[in-house]
Amino acid sequence: MAEEWRLLDTGLNDAFYNMALDEAIATARSRRLVPNTIRLYRWMPSAVSIGYFQSMEEEVDIEACDEMGIDYVRRRTGGGAVYHDTDGELTYSIVVDEDHRLVSEDFLETYRKLCSGLVLGLRLLGIPAEFKPINDIVVHGKKISGNAQTRRMHVILQHGTILRRVDPELMFRVLKVPSEKIRDKMIRAVKERVTSIRDALGRDVSFEELKEAIIKGFEESLKIKLIRGDITEFEEELAQRLKDEVYSRKEWNFKR
Repeated sequence: MAEEWRLLDTGLNDAFYNMALDEAIATARSRRLVPNTIRLYRWMPSAVSIGYFQSMEEEVDIEACDEMGIDYVRRRTGGGAVYHDTDGELTYSIVVDEDHRLVSEDFLETYRKLCSGLVLGLRLLGIPAEFKPINDIVVHGKKISGNAQTRRMHVILQHGTILRRVDPELMFRVLKVPSEKIRDKMIRAVKERVTSIRDALGRDVSFEELKEAIIKGFEESLKIKLIRGDITEFEEELAQRLKDEVYSRKEWNFKR
């Protein structure tokens, strides 16, 4: 019998709540209040998240974000700045015990195992996805998913993106670049190195179709059964507190 995990589909939320809820789920799991969990979510409004070790002022064009109503937030996980488009991206997170069979002391091997669900899900849609070390998923050598991970409280939190479509011009309006000349060069580089479900299939895939494929991919690849569940009262209360006291505060987002 397959091991049962919880599946959360939390829909559209702002950047501060999204990051707070990921941490709240990890805290709840560390206290054995909830099962290992996979969560699917989106961002409204669109947002930029930066890695834990990055500088918001160096990475993000704050003025452009404010003009366009785009959130900006610091993640607990490392990695680079990422633009999360409301209609262009599905995001997932995994919270699992540090001593689980899927987790290795080797970060690369853990990425490979946990990302295998995304790889299989995309393949079920007809997209020839592959894992590319350290933490990307690519199609014909072009990145379609980026992933990040942190280990705290004896649990793993991994989250990442799945691109339905990509808009490099908009991306580099909100990410800071040295000059217009460099901006044009970076836009061309993104078009050469990044792809999306729309690009790969030549058609749009609905969020529901994408979620169904990803859920099936995780179940088959990780040998688990995903049971749809709800956020607990503990998680919701903690997420709201973390949103108010950490993720929406300037002290957190601009601390480097």
